[in-house]
Amino acid sequence: MTIKPTQGVDQRGAGTQRPVRRRTAAVAALGFLIVVAFQLSLMLGAPFGEAALGGANPGQLPGELRVVSGVSAAIWTFATLIVLARGGFAISPVPRGLSRWGTWVLVGYLAIGVLMNLASFSPWERFGWAPFTLVLFVLTLVLALGGFARVPTASAAALR
Repeated sequence: MTIKPTQGVDQRGAGTQRPVRRRTAAVAALGFLIVVAFQLSLMLGAPFGEAALGGANPGQLPGELRVVSGVSAAIWTFATLIVLARGGFAISPVPRGLSRWGTWVLVGYLAIGVLMNLASFSPWERFGWAPFTLVLFVLTLVLALGGFARVPTASAAALR
C-alpha cells in the first residue's frame, strides 16, 4: 500500500489530478518566506535600507522603520500560512474560508506592491522587488482562481 502525496482534484469532478496547485502554493510560500527573511534582517539592523520602503534610508533603517519591518515579517508569515492552506498543506492551521478570501486579499496587496515597487526611486525595488513581487502576484492569482486542493483519505489512497 502506497499513499500518494496530496493532490488537487479538478472542480468539474472529472477526477483530473492537479499536483500543480500544491506546487504553486509551495513556491508562493517559499517566496513569502524570502520576504520574511529580508524583513527580519532589516529589523535586526542589516544595511539594506536602499532596497526597502522606497529606498530613502541607505544603510540601516531607523528604529521606527525596524518596527515596521517586524510587523511586515509577521504579515508575510501569515501570508505563507494562507497560501499553504489554499494549496491543501495540512501544516497550515488557517481555516479553508479564511484561506479562500485571504488569498484574494493577497492578490490585491501584491498588485499594489508591484505598482509601488515600479514607482519607487530605488533601483533595488524597481528592478529587483518589482519582478519578484510580480511573480508572487501571478502565483497567488493562480491559487485564488483555482479550487482547493482536495486531500485524499488514507482509505481512498489504499484502494488505488
